[in-house]
Amino acid sequence: MASTRERRISKELSDLQNDPNSGVSAHPVDNSLLHLKGIFPGPPDTPYAGGTFQVDILIPENYPFKSPVMKFDTKIWHPNVSSVTGAICLDTLGTGWSPVGTIKMALISLRMLLESPNPKDPQDAEVAKMMLEQPEAFAQKAHEWAVKYASAPRRDTPVHNYQKVAPPPPRADDPARYQGYNKDLIDRFVHMGFDLDAVVEAFNYVGIDRNGGEDYVLEEAYMGDITARLLGEQ
Repeated sequence: MASTRERRISKELSDLQNDPNSGVSAHPVDNSLLHLKGIFPGPPDTPYAGGTFQVDILIPENYPFKSPVMKFDTKIWHPNVSSVTGAICLDTLGTGWSPVGTIKMALISLRMLLESPNPKDPQDAEVAKMMLEQPEAFAQKAHEWAVKYASAPRRDTPVHNYQKVAPPPPRADDPARYQGYNKDLIDRFVHMGFDLDAVVEAFNYVGIDRNGGEDYVLEEAYMGDITARLLGEQ
């Protein structure tokens, strides 16, 4: 008899199969719902464009109250991924995880991480140093690894406009920016790599209840709608 977490994972995988527009996929390893492989393409306009990236996913015993354990199987040159072990530094897979999170949302967050690397909070210090000090060399090496390990098509001049996506200097919190929403509620999406103002706009677009400024757990359907808005799918 399937456990509660296995039934949940089965439903998540079914939802993924029925949502080809998400751009991510996952499947069991050896018919086990507790060991999965996730796959997604490298985002366009990045050195990873055209590559196919595979992620190993282990489902912990207390899922969904604890995040899935993910690491890249595909070698990648990225400041937030270990170039040796594939270990990932991402709030969504740690302190930013919520029980309403899903495998699909975690994979989408990883795809976003390839679009918006954060060298100020690195998993691989050597890669982060290169990205900060030699962005063109970083982009070239990231592209070479994508060609070699992820079967990306080779480009003569890989895209490397990271000045646009580099984290802005910290700003003092302005409560007005949250427009009445609870800060922790909004910041769960900010920690996925989304811009604060864009998250608030998505909340307004979807019609999320402000709940008197108090924190609460969003239903999964709302989480999906907000993420879709932030990814430009709505």
